[in-house]
Amino acid sequence: MNSNPPSIPADGRHLYAIRVYYEDTDAGGVVYHASYLRFAERARTEALRDMGIPHAAMVEQFGVMFMVRRIEIEYPRAARPDDSLIVETEVLDVGGATARLRQTIRNQDGVNAELMVRLACVQTGGNKPGRIPPRWRAVLGAMRDAAQNGG
Repeated sequence: MNSNPPSIPADGRHLYAIRVYYEDTDAGGVVYHASYLRFAERARTEALRDMGIPHAAMVEQFGVMFMVRRIEIEYPRAARPDDSLIVETEVLDVGGATARLRQTIRNQDGVNAELMVRLACVQTGGNKPGRIPPRWRAVLGAMRDAAQNGG
């Protein structure tokens, strides 16, 4: 893993672009509700990677991983095929073994989905709690602080 300091966005919010394909939609021609979960998962993975703390390295080096413990989703507006979406990931809280995030998915017309996500750090090979490794906790805390301070 890169030992250089991570590059935290000035406002603490990670942005990830996604294009909507027909495979992401339901019979009504709008993005299927579960597709937003996939979009958010990809964005969380890329956020960790872009911050210099890839999830795979946490698993490999420390034998722990993040699992979604709880998720709440609001769907204010439907997205449609060929829409260009941005997934914004913001860290709200970081503890010893959990993190709370807000992920907002929007297109040019506004917010399509807002997710409140609680991640739990667990040992691989089971569901026993694990501690978030110090570097991951520090970077997530720096993202939270940057977002709270408005950049």
